[in-house]
Amino acid sequence: MTNDILFLLPPGFEANGRREFCPECAEMWGVLSYYPAIKEAVDIRYVGIEHPRGPICALLGAGRYNAPTLVLAAGNRPSAGVLTEVIAGREIIQSARMIAKYFAGLYGTALPRGTP
Repeated sequence: MTNDILFLLPPGFEANGRREFCPECAEMWGVLSYYPAIKEAVDIRYVGIEHPRGPICALLGAGRYNAPTLVLAAGNRPSAGVLTEVIAGREIIQSARMIAKYFAGLYGTALPRGTP
């Protein structure tokens, strides 16, 4: 895997008998629209709202994985203060704010307000 993989829910999915969107995924789309170079550098994959989320489980094994989830490419190291987990030998970030903070460290973009 040469690029980070960002798993997102698509905008406007069906849940709870209505169309909804994921606020955290929308936050990631905002970051990607502010900094389009990141969008070109990251492999973006949509997952469904239902669990298990097959494409994420295919990489990380069975589990209830959040969206957004960023799977770091081998050799990409987060800057200090970015909280990650290691699952199935892969380093991941499962918080929109931490993903944005990771992007700031890797690409030199602005930090999200309110992050330490």
